[in-house]
Amino acid sequence: MEIIGMILYGIGIIIALIFGIMLLIKAFQTSVLWGLGYIFVPFVALVFVIMHWEDTKSIFLKYLISIPFIILGAVLMGMSAAGSV
Repeated sequence: MEIIGMILYGIGIIIALIFGIMLLIKAFQTSVLWGLGYIFVPFVALVFVIMHWEDTKSIFLKYLISIPFIILGAVLMGMSAAGSV
């Protein structure tokens, strides 16, 4: 189960990374200040997505697909670790 958990976790991280970079590119395309804020200031990414919802909706919803993969992978790895102790 640990291997399956690691695979699911890795898939989730890859999905989040790809769509996170796409959102970052969209922020820099809007403005350099949005892009820098996206990188360095907490919660600016969320504010950017809300304020530019029409442009970022599809990318953000695809980004959210990573959450179940990460959670399920972490749970499976945790169950495997708890069973071996």
